[in-house]
Amino acid sequence: MTSHRLQYPATQRNRDAILEVLRSVLPPSGLVLEIASGSGEHVVHFASALPGLTFQPSDPEDAARLSIAAWTAEMKLSNIRPPLAIDVLHEPWPIAQADAILCINMIHISPWEATQALMRNAGRILPHGAAIYLYGPYRQKDVVTAESNEAFDADLKSRNPQWGLRHLDEVAALAREAGFSGPEVMPMPANNLSVVFRRT
Repeated sequence: MTSHRLQYPATQRNRDAILEVLRSVLPPSGLVLEIASGSGEHVVHFASALPGLTFQPSDPEDAARLSIAAWTAEMKLSNIRPPLAIDVLHEPWPIAQADAILCINMIHISPWEATQALMRNAGRILPHGAAIYLYGPYRQKDVVTAESNEAFDADLKSRNPQWGLRHLDEVAALAREAGFSGPEVMPMPANNLSVVFRRT
């Protein structure tokens, strides 16, 4: 029987480092919305380690949602809801409230309008003090971009000119417009960053 579970090597490499950050970012209980969940490997890892939270994965792709459901069933996790078909650009989102939002490795492989929609909707559904957590590579003011990230940026733009590494200052400006604090930035392995904004 064919399994719908997708597997991405990068998830295996970064999930524990991300989890350690999330332990200090997420509330002890509540609903965590994940945008662009992909294979579902991240959400099952986080849900297994943080049983006090309920996770709501989402992805616009049918294959991704099948994979998320398959991983959830395989791990027998009761704190993961069935995945939603959320495309950040299609508004309003089919969820009215969450206590935190996760978005891992989406911003650089989507058009800028997707980041604008992400922040706009996060500002709508998150309560005061709630966090939106972003993970991925960024350009930072007065910081030399790693050669590997420059190569990655060139590769992304060759595949789609609307993709590419974003300037963190520009993402932070969108967050401020949507009612969030300035970013808390934490260096991560492989020249990535954890970036946290909190609803003010």
